[in-house]
Amino acid sequence: MRSQGLRPIGTWIPDSIPPAFSPQEIIGAIHRVREPAHIIQDAASWRVGLGFSGKTSSTSDAASTGFLHLGTLPALYPEWLGDRSFQEVHSVRLPYVAGAMYRGIASTDMVVAMAKSGMIGFFGAAGLPIDQVEKALIQIKNSLDNNGLSWGSNLIYTPTDPELEQAIVELYLKHHVRRVSASAFMRLTPNIVRYAATGLKTDASGRIHRQNHVFAKISRTETAEPFMAPAPAEILDYLVSGEKLTPEEARLAARLPIAEDITVEADSGGHTDNRPLPALFPTLLMLRDQMMARYRYTRPIRLGAAGGLGTPSAVAAAFALGAAFVLTGSINQAAVESGLSADGKEMLSKAEVTDVAMAPAADMFEQGVKLQVLKRGTLFPNRAADLYAIYTENNGIETIPKKIRTRLEEKVFQAPLEKIWDETRKFFASHNPKEIQRAEKDPKHLMALVFRWYLGNSADWAIRGVTSHRTDYQICCGPAMGAFNAWVRGSYLEKLENRRGADIALNLLEGATVVTRAQQARSYGIPVPAEAFNFRPRPLVYGSTP
Repeated sequence: MRSQGLRPIGTWIPDSIPPAFSPQEIIGAIHRVREPAHIIQDAASWRVGLGFSGKTSSTSDAASTGFLHLGTLPALYPEWLGDRSFQEVHSVRLPYVAGAMYRGIASTDMVVAMAKSGMIGFFGAAGLPIDQVEKALIQIKNSLDNNGLSWGSNLIYTPTDPELEQAIVELYLKHHVRRVSASAFMRLTPNIVRYAATGLKTDASGRIHRQNHVFAKISRTETAEPFMAPAPAEILDYLVSGEKLTPEEARLAARLPIAEDITVEADSGGHTDNRPLPALFPTLLMLRDQMMARYRYTRPIRLGAAGGLGTPSAVAAAFALGAAFVLTGSINQAAVESGLSADGKEMLSKAEVTDVAMAPAADMFEQGVKLQVLKRGTLFPNRAADLYAIYTENNGIETIPKKIRTRLEEKVFQAPLEKIWDETRKFFASHNPKEIQRAEKDPKHLMALVFRWYLGNSADWAIRGVTSHRTDYQICCGPAMGAFNAWVRGSYLEKLENRRGADIALNLLEGATVVTRAQQARSYGIPVPAEAFNFRPRPLVYGSTP
């Protein structure tokens, strides 16, 4: 019986390629995403299936052909999943970004590999000394040989050290870094405004051209709104008065949002609010529309999606929500090009979806800010939480009960706390002497700096692979890692040596395209088997030309 209620628009005449009606035939047909597919109905059995090539006719008489034509699905490509303006503005082929995992975990090799594969990679500059950041920028530029491929670097909000934030921006301007991933910003600073506004100019038609692009990583409306608005007049005036911007750059900056690319960060590794993407993304999408109308922008603010994207279905869902691009982070840490140690990668490869936990963050320890880390195989989440509890209950190291202090020195720091303070003091003497001055006046802040020694070193131990501290490894990780491991199990991507950043990205995008086609077919009445939504990883190669 004709149960689908679909009206035929004509008939379909097959050629040598038979139509697909059985479950296995439909699964095979779904994977042929780069070919137009006709939705057909067998006039005798009323089964709905897919047909390729052949001929269509506007006549509704199926007596001669046996097949009614219900519609046609056009060819579908991974390049078309997002907003085409993303590829056009950034001169990339694919709507995919590899996120800026801190301390060089998002390495120069990863940035270069992603750029050469037609995507964007951000170097993980956060937490690195400025000389190492500059060395990395030069290496990336030399590797790409000024051939116009797109890439960027991280700019992290640094409220405790604004001079460092300023120095990083000046470094990016010096080396013509055209894209920054702005992360953890709780408010706008003159530094991020300066970067965004530098180089603004108009062409003969009056259209404003950007030189520098800000990708603002956002997880809540109150931090998204300032990035979607033009720069505040007081900050622009301050920058002009300090000769950091020209009056013309400031005038044009007042007509554009700080960022035209917003990364909506859901439940992710590192700093996260643990918000589910299906709730967070539409909320920020509505805010974007309000801001577009309020300021009468003539070109779009694009929203990308991040957090929880470890499978093709998750990536397809993100694009279905309206994402202009997708950004991955946790899953790239186990990639060949990742700056994480082999030991750390092995731990990540065993993670399940539930093997993550929230723990105090080193950079905002005293404010109680947390980040999401790997739980399996490490005691770091528990030990870090214990340190924060001790911090809140005491006014300084001297007030810590002797039994607790002994446990800390033996089990966590493996040294007397006085020795740890000596090392901490030496570090800040060369990095931020103001912290030492404050600690000498405030015992509680001194205690915080000592505890941050453990938090900071635990990340360093994981990156360097200091196996004697394996139980202290701090590895930022979201549930996407566990989902990814489950997806690649039994495929060539299960082996760590095959997990190249571009291979991961291409399989996620190809799989998302197949999942999207499967949903299209199902929504038009085709009985698509559930297995069609489970794309399996396979070696893939795309070009880099947009």
